[in-house]
Amino acid sequence: MATSDESGLFHNYQNEFQALHNSIQHKIDQQIPDQLGDDRKNTVNAAQRELDEADEILGQMEMELMNTPSPARTRLQAQLRLYKSDQEKMKRDLRRLAASKASYQRQELLGDLESQHQADDVDAASVDQRQRLLSGTDRLGESSRRLEQSHRMALETEGIGASILSTLKGQRETMTRARDTLAEADTHIDKASRTLKTMARR
Repeated sequence: MATSDESGLFHNYQNEFQALHNSIQHKIDQQIPDQLGDDRKNTVNAAQRELDEADEILGQMEMELMNTPSPARTRLQAQLRLYKSDQEKMKRDLRRLAASKASYQRQELLGDLESQHQADDVDAASVDQRQRLLSGTDRLGESSRRLEQSHRMALETEGIGASILSTLKGQRETMTRARDTLAEADTHIDKASRTLKTMARR
């Protein structure tokens, strides 16, 4: 239930998203894996439409947060990030199931048990290859993010170093001016000393 400082409209979007989430997850976990042919195709398409609708709801939730008071906004933003993460996972699962659809259709056309086993092997290899590709893509993305972070840290370090060098340069110039002032003072003192000695002799 939404608290008094939460947006009632945001809470409604939460309920709509959760209902779609449950429906999509049921199709992915319970229906599609056991279906073949047109039934499988229709269920995959229905799940994709629900995913598109869920994306729209997430967008509405994000806009609604702009009008939500700050104390509640932080917690709702955390929930929204969790919803987006769940959404991406369901998209990956549906893509994996949709990619294996063609192999299941070949099983129906082959008709005999031996051919079905062969198709199963091809399908398993295809799924495994796609999973490895997705895993490699995820690792590449993570490496890219780490590289970008290292680059930002290097730029920040470079900026700090430049600031330190500028400060040291200013201090060196101050010391140089102070040294020149002392040298000039020494010169004046020497002149005054000579003048006093001359006056003393007179």
